[in-house]
Amino acid sequence: MICGVDEAGKGSVLGPMVVAAVGCQRVDDLADLPIRDSKALRPRQREALYEVLTREFSIAIVSIDASGIDEARGRISMNTCVAELHADVIRRLRPDCAYVDACDVNAERYGRTVTALLDFPCEVVAEHRADARYLVVGAASIVAKVTRDRAIQELEERYGNIGSGYPSDPVTIEFLRGYIRDHGNPPPCARRTWKTVANLCQRTILDFS
Repeated sequence: MICGVDEAGKGSVLGPMVVAAVGCQRVDDLADLPIRDSKALRPRQREALYEVLTREFSIAIVSIDASGIDEARGRISMNTCVAELHADVIRRLRPDCAYVDACDVNAERYGRTVTALLDFPCEVVAEHRADARYLVVGAASIVAKVTRDRAIQELEERYGNIGSGYPSDPVTIEFLRGYIRDHGNPPPCARRTWKTVANLCQRTILDFS
């Protein structure tokens, strides 16, 4: 078996990060599917592909919420946290070879980091933009993105419009600013160790002091 691994929500300030692995016997097994980088697909296309992938291929998914990310960052770097989760989904599928989207500026080093976390023989190929180079990683990107999008939808049902959850999204920043103003603290779905949240807390306190 070979598998591809990718994550969604690494840089988000709200909600979980999701890591997914998709396994198949040969790369050609995915050739008939219109797979590409999940960000280049429309939501409806991703949902349709997600249904096919989860029905016809081996899948492993792990999600870590905001508080879990904050806890992890208290003891390890974000890149190490992602590597541990990449290794987690690879261990669940136990492929002969795993293609992973590298989260380190040094892709080869990242591959060695993931390999060292495995408890069985597996060739780990780590590359930047692997989701655009390998169909199996693109498939994992789709599964991770759809899973995270569904989690964001659940948060919207609770909090209202929170935007995409990323610091670059004005809707997300306005939601955080308003919540901190009204409650005195960030919402539970916010990653408190992110500078974006810390800065908003400080500015909001100053504005209303």
